[in-house]
Amino acid sequence: MYDELTKVDIRKMQEEIDHRIQVLRPKLLEEVKVARAFGDLSENFEYKAAKREKSRNESRIRYLERMIKTAKVVSSGSKAEEIGLFDTVRFHFEENGAVKVIRLVTTLRQNALEGLVSSVSPIGKALMGRKAGDRVRVEVNPAHSYYIVVEAIQKGQDDDTLPISAY
Repeated sequence: MYDELTKVDIRKMQEEIDHRIQVLRPKLLEEVKVARAFGDLSENFEYKAAKREKSRNESRIRYLERMIKTAKVVSSGSKAEEIGLFDTVRFHFEENGAVKVIRLVTTLRQNALEGLVSSVSPIGKALMGRKAGDRVRVEVNPAHSYYIVVEAIQKGQDDDTLPISAY
């Protein structure tokens, strides 16, 4: 399994890895060393907390390295009238007429609370390549689907404004 990521995603992940290795790792190692000097390790909360943070940092480094290693690099470009990565889409639900505005992004930058929806989510997959005015069937699972109608598309581009998500 691979994630579809852009060159900007990979660059941002590499920057985070570099920061974690060059800045955080030495700092966290020092914190472990200082906390260890406090004495009895069985009752030393500072030591346990420092070890946990060090482990969390190493885990994040491994996670990001694995993501880069297994990533499929994709382009964010699409035809002018079609929905593609980083485009903002306004649509309404056919069932109740509720209007929604979302921006399609890579899995690494998704944040549903801010309207950033992954292009590989059910709604993202259904919208990719569609045009304004299209009636689109969104299949959530084999037993449930619904229809939306694309009202407008605002073309977007891949840039550094969207942060990569944590775990």
